[in-house]
Amino acid sequence: MSTSPFRRLLHWGPLSVLGIIKLITWAMVHLLGMWWPPHSSLGAALHATLFLSLAGATVYYFLQSLLEGPGFVPLGWKPKEEEDKQNVQFCTVCRGYKAPRSHHCRKCGYCVMKMDHHCPWINCCVGHANHGYFTMFLFSAVFGCLHASIVLTICMYHAINRVWYVHNGTGREPMIYLTLTTLLLTLLAIGMAVGVVLAVGTLLYFQIRGILRNQTTIEDWIVEKAVSRRVEYGLPPFVFPYDLGWKGNVRIIFSSQLDGLKWPLREGCGEYDLTREQQAQKQDKRLRSRLYSVIANYNGRWVPICTRPRAAVSAPCTDEPRLVLHVGDIIRATRQRKHWLFGEKLQGDGEGRGPRGWFPRDAVVPKDLLKAKPD
Repeated sequence: MSTSPFRRLLHWGPLSVLGIIKLITWAMVHLLGMWWPPHSSLGAALHATLFLSLAGATVYYFLQSLLEGPGFVPLGWKPKEEEDKQNVQFCTVCRGYKAPRSHHCRKCGYCVMKMDHHCPWINCCVGHANHGYFTMFLFSAVFGCLHASIVLTICMYHAINRVWYVHNGTGREPMIYLTLTTLLLTLLAIGMAVGVVLAVGTLLYFQIRGILRNQTTIEDWIVEKAVSRRVEYGLPPFVFPYDLGWKGNVRIIFSSQLDGLKWPLREGCGEYDLTREQQAQKQDKRLRSRLYSVIANYNGRWVPICTRPRAAVSAPCTDEPRLVLHVGDIIRATRQRKHWLFGEKLQGDGEGRGPRGWFPRDAVVPKDLLKAKPD
């Protein structure tokens, strides 16, 4: 993926968002002129101004999120102190160390500072540099679409019952005229607006919850696993080092003074507490993993309906990659489903890490069982 801000626009995600904004805005402007014309009263003018302000804010914060980008860790970055290298992970793709709170995004192709998630709608990650813009985009989109869904539904009701109002109304009811084309477009706009309120509203809730805790979506998973891991091993509870209280956390999300590499810490916590916990979790994951030998080739098809129909009907519902297999490959599996496994291909002496992804379970056998078979 290109890091060029303007090239990010040339993608189905951003173009779809701009199309939805344009459709809903057109429907509101078209129907407001008949239902409550802005020039008819001060209240009507303020009402129209409210929606147009939300629509304008949605476009502005959307473009800011996309064009600003998440902020990437400089290639080849490493801690200032040599001894701190053992506390952070090394990225083989970026050929540098991962700064605290950063993660490598395989879609962006870089390590993202304070990565929250990769969002296809802005065609880049949500991270340190654009998290505040992204949250404001969600806020304005949800409330703008909530406004639009209410108004457009009322307008649609008046349009459908226009003939009844002509014969039985008081004469003061708004007369809304729709052609077949504008009727269909308005119905589509209502559906889009309601969908945004439900789907994006849910995302906004999780974003606000994360901001109040100063936790990204990825860090939520890390903390959740830290709690269960420490209970299992009888270790002291894990203290999230970046929680400064909700007021301090909110200030951080909109702060322009942080470089995305070093973060304010909770009292009594260290700079590498979270990264060391990540390392411990990965070590546990490695110890609990199992080695498999490939006994059948797999070409990496997402839905291998012809060659493996049972696996095809239960394919993982995820955008994670599929792992191409060749007979003789050694795979370290870390996750499993009924007909699928997820793991990484081992290279060289068996310690080198290769590509990762999902693959059918029937293409491999546990390496220890293969060794146990008689010649």
